[in-house]
Amino acid sequence: MKILFVIDTFYTSNNGTSISAQRYATELRKLGHEVRVLCGDKPKNEQDAQLTDGDFCTGIFHFPIFQFLCEKHDFFYGNANKKIIRQACNWADIVHIYTPFFLSNATLSYCQRIGKPVTAAFHVQPENITSSFGLGKVRWINTMIYRIFRRVTYSRVRHIHTPSLFIAKELVKNGYTAQTHVISNGIHDAFIEAGEAKLKTQIDTNRNKDLYTILMIGRLSREKRQDIIIKALQYSKYGDRIQLIFAGKGPEYKRYLRLSKSLKHQPLFIYKQRPELIQQLLNTDLYIHASDMEIEAISCIEAFATGLVPVIANSENSATPQFALTVHSLFKAGDPEDLARVIDFWLDHPAERARMERKYHESAKEYTLSHSVMLFEQMLQAEINNEEIKPSVIRSIPVLSAVKRGALRLYKRIA
Repeated sequence: MKILFVIDTFYTSNNGTSISAQRYATELRKLGHEVRVLCGDKPKNEQDAQLTDGDFCTGIFHFPIFQFLCEKHDFFYGNANKKIIRQACNWADIVHIYTPFFLSNATLSYCQRIGKPVTAAFHVQPENITSSFGLGKVRWINTMIYRIFRRVTYSRVRHIHTPSLFIAKELVKNGYTAQTHVISNGIHDAFIEAGEAKLKTQIDTNRNKDLYTILMIGRLSREKRQDIIIKALQYSKYGDRIQLIFAGKGPEYKRYLRLSKSLKHQPLFIYKQRPELIQQLLNTDLYIHASDMEIEAISCIEAFATGLVPVIANSENSATPQFALTVHSLFKAGDPEDLARVIDFWLDHPAERARMERKYHESAKEYTLSHSVMLFEQMLQAEINNEEIKPSVIRSIPVLSAVKRGALRLYKRIA
């Protein structure tokens, strides 16, 4: 198959959706498919250029007023360049869109006009958008965004890839009628292999230490709630013996530095590629995922694949609690005292922690990238084989285009 991925920002390693697209592209190529990407950004180096069989770059749309937020989150909107969209879609056997914005919707409209098979993924949780403005828990706004996404994008496809059952249920709850395919974004085999090697050589279960290492992987943004972990150390009896490590970049970095001033050991902020990240996970005692909202949280799976017990925020807006194998892996979302209680439990019981590390490692084998891509390939083939696909006269719904035009007019007035 000639598969075209449509995604606003592809060449970044600080965005879960982009990383998932990169991994799927690489794995699909191993299976003999050609994979190219239609996106707004360009490869930054030779390593980026090796991720696909080539790209169709439309350039970046600089969003008036909110561009600074895009840059802080390392996310950029792609321009809806019709000429490049036509070239890309005419090359492909099937098109798969990742993000429900300008570029994807213009591509979807063109696919409908020429009868090109197209599928979609749901990776952009409305709460991730509203949290940037401090509105992540305002239900009616999030519901409105779900409905806009449905009308503009997802009502026009037959198959939607959802990384978790949680988000598939959210789509049904919000009136989505396309067939959902619950397929994990998948983890690289290297995390499982590293965990296997670690657990084979791990003999000592009485691991009382002078300094414990606690890690969280994720963008430094408001909804990820690294602040809860920092505050929890004030309530933990091990607070003065814990070194926090946050793997990620983002807009909340300076705020977290200020929050951490009272800690005995200042948190380390790191940003590492896969081999170095795996090594860090192997040298960690406990993994915490404090995020209030997640569609899947692949980083949490990677952590327990290497043989770590995860401690997870039990949030109703997150899929991550599904990974908990014991109540001792859950804490009340947003509650640092309850998180401290769970941290103390695991550090008080090293033998139980060692036992559960093995169970978590085994459970991670259900989420391998190779298995996920096999299911994804089946979804694409189902769409290609659908005999009802015919050229369509459906036109693009102008909601986002109108927003874009209005924003440009406002920007010109201000300028």
